[in-house]
Amino acid sequence: MIASAHRSLSIIGAGLAGSLLAILLSRQGWRITLYERRGDPRISDYESGRSINLALAERGRNALRQAGVEDAVMAKAVMMRGRMVHPRQGEPQLQRYGRDDSEVIWSIHRKDLNTTLLQLAEDAGAQVHFHRRLHTVDFDAGYARFIDDRNDHPHDIRFDTLIGADGAGSALRAAMNRKHPLDERIEFLDHSYKELEIPPSDDGGFRIEANALHIWPRGNYMCIALPNDEGTFTVTLFLPNEGNPSFATTNSGAEAEALFARDFPDALALIPNLRRDWEEHPPGLLGTLHLRQWHLHGRAVLLGDAAHAMVPFHGQGMNCAFEDCVALARHLQEEDSLAAAFAAFEAERKPNAEAIQQMALENYLEMRDRVADPAFLLQRELEQALQARWPTRFVPHYTMVTFLHTPYAVALERTELQRKILQDATAGHETLEHIDWAALERVVHAQLPVLEGAH
Repeated sequence: MIASAHRSLSIIGAGLAGSLLAILLSRQGWRITLYERRGDPRISDYESGRSINLALAERGRNALRQAGVEDAVMAKAVMMRGRMVHPRQGEPQLQRYGRDDSEVIWSIHRKDLNTTLLQLAEDAGAQVHFHRRLHTVDFDAGYARFIDDRNDHPHDIRFDTLIGADGAGSALRAAMNRKHPLDERIEFLDHSYKELEIPPSDDGGFRIEANALHIWPRGNYMCIALPNDEGTFTVTLFLPNEGNPSFATTNSGAEAEALFARDFPDALALIPNLRRDWEEHPPGLLGTLHLRQWHLHGRAVLLGDAAHAMVPFHGQGMNCAFEDCVALARHLQEEDSLAAAFAAFEAERKPNAEAIQQMALENYLEMRDRVADPAFLLQRELEQALQARWPTRFVPHYTMVTFLHTPYAVALERTELQRKILQDATAGHETLEHIDWAALERVVHAQLPVLEGAH
């Protein structure tokens, strides 16, 4: 354990990961100070149009549990049983995520979650300073300057260690990169997103099925909607940056309305302020961040989006960041120096972060292209049948990522094996009627050892 004289940490960013980490570390006896460039979300208008609703899965809930804050957060969460797929023609169909209501994910609004965690961080003893944008860092001297953007006033601090929980555009990462190049590389997707809203019905209820993540897949683009506890849905349209349709061809609210009328007519009827929201909310970029290293010895370390931003299509960005918080808190308890703790944290989490980054990109193709594809649906049917027969060996990809604590890197390795098994077994088949179950049993037992935690 690190000596008590050095148990002081400064966290850059009081968003989701920063606030949760502050709770975990304050309860371990660390003196925690948070610095946040924005104002206090509990009293100021929260950034709108850029949030993408959050899907809370078991990994994230486990982290909240360890911080003792799960009940407070879950009070505002809405259960989602599966994907409600809205085809161009025909009725919407629910594709369950798991076997029953014990295997679901939860929709929660970013502001609700952030304000809850922030308050609990203060309650745990953390100090929070708002309107503090990190400007410059002298890592050797242990000195940092923050700027208050309201009046350009500087605020200087001395620090022992900085932790970067300040998101994909991390100012701490930029400062670390100037000190020691991190080989930063960002792969931007050729798609961006725009956020809209479905308001509640006149009686305050939900206008469409509340307990589902709604998807309108259209091949190269798609629309999704996630429920909020006040009866609204946060709608996110993902479009290419170029081509037709794209953000290049859809500029005005009127053009957006025409796009929805053609491709998402049932969604258009639910979004009365589409024109206004389209013109007021800027499109958001989507990218994957790669770094060679996440820490500078014992002086600074990055976690969450600041270390490994990913595209949002597996709903795991927040869950992965929350796992980071738990892992970092554990290594800070186990190691006898900050440098050793940061190195152990990076060694554990970096391969897993890289795995979920890859799986998030793959899931985008699945959501926009494959959820309505007959071959995919037959493989999904076989996947469920194999899980029913050998539940501790053939564990569906989504189950490993979302309902278990299987390391992401292990989930990726098994997923690639299982995908080939499913493709080979269903090739040339339109139903499961003539599947060779004896041959499949031999393949499953030969290639897939029993998975810890599966049941």
